[in-house]
Amino acid sequence: MTGKEQALACEDLRFRYGGDSAEMRFDCAFAEGEITALVGPSGSGKSTLINLIAGFEIAVSGKIRFGESDITRAPVSERPVSMVFQENNLFSHMRVFDNVALGVAPTLRLNGEERDRVEAALVSVGLAGYGARLPGELSGGERQRIALARVIVRRKPILLLDEAFASLGPALRGEMLDLLSSIHDERRMTTIMVTHFPEDARRIAARTVFLADGAVVAEGPTGTLLDHDTAPDAVRSYLGG
Repeated sequence: MTGKEQALACEDLRFRYGGDSAEMRFDCAFAEGEITALVGPSGSGKSTLINLIAGFEIAVSGKIRFGESDITRAPVSERPVSMVFQENNLFSHMRVFDNVALGVAPTLRLNGEERDRVEAALVSVGLAGYGARLPGELSGGERQRIALARVIVRRKPILLLDEAFASLGPALRGEMLDLLSSIHDERRMTTIMVTHFPEDARRIAARTVFLADGAVVAEGPTGTLLDHDTAPDAVRSYLGG
């Protein structure tokens, strides 16, 4: 990890899906205020790791630390994270404003400050003036912007993305990555994103963690780790050369 202060650490974190499945083991740390990409082949453990951090899966042993706090078994709602999925999980019958407002108050009973937060989040993702529309009236990229606004309005310090833009075409995916980078810098979050596109990591991630067979195989600065000339053998093989 860089010399920056550590925001989150997974220490000898072990997980098994059950039956005869192999045990996964994760040891890695994420620097505060940095974008880190989780990269690796399908089935390598990328989504499992991010689900453990989010609390959607619970480790058999090991620890997840946020600063000095052990959050390994903390309820999802009490973790310092928000998450964006590939499926935007929007409510089609609800206005864009209300879809975002769910991130603040599930009852949609907002005070003035909370309404301002929702409006500010819509501005941050480039959807100012879209609040009265329905999700079905928007493009796929715009719907992902709604999902992104809904998580940033929660003001959690760590943002997780699990293949959030994978279904978008290359040009639109690049646009969303640039937007994510801008929001990350504006709000000074710690961002961890799962992607199966190495070019996405190269575009915005300061560091990359490479996983294979349910474990962290290598990690380091993205420009070094995902460069054919400097990558470890396992990463070079994944990159195709």
